[in-house]
Amino acid sequence: MTSVLLIEDEPKVAAPVKKWLEENDFAVELAPDGAVGRHLAQINKYDIVLLDLNLPFISGYDVCRAIRAAHPQLPIIMVTALGSVEQKLTGFDAGADDYIVKPFDFRELLARMRTLLKRNPAAAVEEEPGEVLRVADMEINTGFKTVTRGGNPISLTAREYSLLEYLVRRNGRVASRNEIVEHVWDVNFDTGTNVVEVYINFLRKKIDKNYHPKLIHTKQGMGYYLKVLPV
Repeated sequence: MTSVLLIEDEPKVAAPVKKWLEENDFAVELAPDGAVGRHLAQINKYDIVLLDLNLPFISGYDVCRAIRAAHPQLPIIMVTALGSVEQKLTGFDAGADDYIVKPFDFRELLARMRTLLKRNPAAAVEEEPGEVLRVADMEINTGFKTVTRGGNPISLTAREYSLLEYLVRRNGRVASRNEIVEHVWDVNFDTGTNVVEVYINFLRKKIDKNYHPKLIHTKQGMGYYLKVLPV
């Protein structure tokens, strides 16, 4: 069964979510505060984390940062009543792969969970190394969902990896913001945020900042593309 760590301090929210997930064949462990949630994530193995933000003892943002540092590829969905653009962007900056605002439809939560779980590198079959994509000195192994540049491993979240692979597979063609949302986020995403720009900046810091040539480029007013530009 797919294992879920649910970090939620409000019993009236936690109980129905836990019950509903278990009815849909998930194994759920509940953490009632941020300290317990962080501890469980560090000592146990989970397939996905559902994380509230308003938590006792340790905030959801800090819990997310701690989990992301320990498990770079573990999918994390923030499930919270905090729905401003600034709060969402802070969540993504802390390492969340997705963000859903309460109250929500259980079906939407399930769709978002399944989208991330399909991309979880932990689900890769060890006997199938997959395709290797190369651009300059960067290599992507699509089976193990690993990335290296100049022989150095690059640690990406599940969402960062999906965005990078999508740009690489476009073979230098420009991808608009709407195309990226459609192909990388998969579900109806709040297009009122600048989350695409935020994730492009995340990738640039990890893929391009300490390397040459730069691979990720902006076509003003049109979108983004990844290729080696002629000198």
